[in-house]
Amino acid sequence: MSTPDNTSSNGAGQTGAARALLLDCPVPGFAARSTMGPVSLEDYRGQWLILFAHPADFTPVCTSEFIALQRLYGQFRQRGCALLGLSVDSIYSHVAWVRNIREKFGVEITFPIVEDISMSIARAYGMLDESSSSTATVRCVFFINPDGILRAKIFYPMQVGRSATEILRTLVALQSVAERNSMTTPEGWQPGDALVPMAPVTMTDADSVDAMQDTPEWYFAAPRVVN
Repeated sequence: MSTPDNTSSNGAGQTGAARALLLDCPVPGFAARSTMGPVSLEDYRGQWLILFAHPADFTPVCTSEFIALQRLYGQFRQRGCALLGLSVDSIYSHVAWVRNIREKFGVEITFPIVEDISMSIARAYGMLDESSSSTATVRCVFFINPDGILRAKIFYPMQVGRSATEILRTLVALQSVAERNSMTTPEGWQPGDALVPMAPVTMTDADSVDAMQDTPEWYFAAPRVVN
């Protein structure tokens, strides 16, 4: 996991207009306060982590997202994945919001929400819209593997809520191909569906695929169910 050159009070680098994080590269380290006590990126070493930012506490879209993610949280944990929310709101706002969700919606948020009032983590991860006067973090999701490597990231407009089931599906897809690096997930893939082999990169492999039964084309081998 990378360590920023400059470290703020919560451990994330002050990068100004942050460079976009690249897939398959280490993510910046951080340490911060959360609704469940101090957390750091190192705490999640050895497991998958979904770090996601929301624009603000006490807003309808964000509330609906947290409720949906909590309802699927057991499935994330079964997949060896932790969830970590973040916004630039204070820890006091986070605690009050979590209490309100429990009281008004009957849902206990059992994963941490990070305080980033200095915006240092948000800047390090490119979670801020540098073209906007707003300091709110954009609606984004980072999929980080057990080695601290960024495997996927998704950004959404402020008005468009995320699908918790799609976030879970993406996690399972990433884990499936990580375990079988010669396989891919085709369009519409769902957990348990067949995987598609990657296109061959040698003439010998292309001829081998072409000779298989039920193969549409040499570059498109038949999907396989892999246990």
